[in-house]
Amino acid sequence: MQINDQNLMSDDEIKLTDELIVSYLQENPEFFNRQADLVTSLRLPDHQRGTISLVERQLSQQRQKIHNLEEEITQLMVIANQNEQLFALYSDLYLRLLDCTTAVELLDCLHQATTQLLSLDALKLWLIQPTKVSHSTLIDNDCAEIIENRLSKDDYYFGRLQQSEQALIFGEANAGSVVLVRLTHNQEDIGFLAISSQDAEHFDPRMDTLLLSQFKKLIAKLLHQQLF
Repeated sequence: MQINDQNLMSDDEIKLTDELIVSYLQENPEFFNRQADLVTSLRLPDHQRGTISLVERQLSQQRQKIHNLEEEITQLMVIANQNEQLFALYSDLYLRLLDCTTAVELLDCLHQATTQLLSLDALKLWLIQPTKVSHSTLIDNDCAEIIENRLSKDDYYFGRLQQSEQALIFGEANAGSVVLVRLTHNQEDIGFLAISSQDAEHFDPRMDTLLLSQFKKLIAKLLHQQLF
């Protein structure tokens, strides 16, 4: 009677898998100490150099980690420098705004700061209560629906608007991005400030609002003093 070799295999025999090997090495950190020759002789495939040793692979990975950290540090330094410049611009703007004695002068200052200091495209202001002041930044159209749709739950809206919304605020449609800033004074809505950029990616929902939060509080207070 012949016995098939396959019948001799135990039903409990475990088939090696990547997960089992990884688990074994994690539970037996002394494995490579016991198998020192394997460490030096093991060759791993590399898409650039053909094959490399395990040590070379580790060094390559460490160099890549260092490179990634250097890039992150560089990006953080760039962001820190940009934030420092923005802080200086906002500080200068606050002083200029506080020196304004009329509503027209205040709106002129806001427009100039937006288009010249910050190099953005346009600034518009919509007020819930009508005002006798005449200025190019003031929106004549009814934007109550916009503030309801875009700012009912948040103080800011970053991104792009529908063409109909762009036309109501800026008088024309554009392919750029905007930020809408809800203005309140003593917990009462005044209206909203709209700033546009030709860059469709400039105003992003992930943007930090720390400086903008301070800016909107000051603007709301000064507008309430000068316009109402």
